[in-house]
Amino acid sequence: MNQDRCHIYMSGCGYYRYWAVQAKYRLPRAEIQRLITLVSPHIQRATRCNFALSPEVQLLAALRFYAVGSFLEVVGGDGTGLSKASVSQSVAAVTPILLRHARTHIKMPTTRDEVRQVHQGFHAVAGIPRVIGVVDGILIPIHNPSLVDPCWIGRKHYAAINTQVVVDQNGLITDIVAKWPGGTHDSFRWANSAVGQKAGRGEFGRSILLGDSGYPLRSYLVTPVTNPATPQEERFNEAHTRTRTKVERVFGIWKSRYRCIHRSLGGLRLSPLKCCRMIVVTAMLHNIAVRIGADEPPPVDNEEEHSEDEAPNPALCDVQAVLHQASAQTRQELINLF
Repeated sequence: MNQDRCHIYMSGCGYYRYWAVQAKYRLPRAEIQRLITLVSPHIQRATRCNFALSPEVQLLAALRFYAVGSFLEVVGGDGTGLSKASVSQSVAAVTPILLRHARTHIKMPTTRDEVRQVHQGFHAVAGIPRVIGVVDGILIPIHNPSLVDPCWIGRKHYAAINTQVVVDQNGLITDIVAKWPGGTHDSFRWANSAVGQKAGRGEFGRSILLGDSGYPLRSYLVTPVTNPATPQEERFNEAHTRTRTKVERVFGIWKSRYRCIHRSLGGLRLSPLKCCRMIVVTAMLHNIAVRIGADEPPPVDNEEEHSEDEAPNPALCDVQAVLHQASAQTRQELINLF
């Protein structure tokens, strides 16, 4: 039986047309083979009994689940003969192994050439210089009846993992934090993230990140002007918005490519820890797909799932500007360019 299952899955990689393999697993055959090589040493079963699934079958079952977000669709829609329990066990085995390699594929630019390319790419969008990334939050829905603490409920009124993401000009996810409950405030999430702390220590030099009004204005994190009063401020805000659309586009592609994190399926039905692991793994796989130029999936819908905070208090923003003169000065220098 195991050989039959393996044949069904691997024949999908061997006989399907190129586009069909991508549609099913979200990656082309060559990348799937690389992942099989990567995970095989860690999930090879000690037993050779018929019921022991091969690493190939386990990986492909996991990739298919990430893509469609439903154990039942993997079981009933693919004709593989796998049970729901087998698919669930495969996902549980493969996800933590892939997670070990996330830092290889999700990382901020570090070399001078990498930083220069990112700066140039973002500058070409709307003219804002020195941008090293755009940061935003997204609510990844989860469905776990055991979560009764209201902190898991975000402003969209459903349980979620409040996930912070930084993206570059090419649509790559360069940093991700997936661990906070849905009700977590953007500014708290940022302050407690490694990327936020690195930026605060000056590790990105003169580079800046762009964030929406839910984030604090800093010399290294530039937010839009709350109440633009001059044509220059309005033009700066327009450029800021155009540049930030990069992250919104990534969210749409990411959720469409890996439906398991899309709200339309009711949320991940796993423990919060397993949900967080899967979120990071799908971000890693998204980056692999972007780097190799894999086809973008058709959009699912335009539903907003951003973890937007309430509109900032203008008086509080004024106080922030006074307390952080360097922050206000950095933004003003950018405004003067418009």
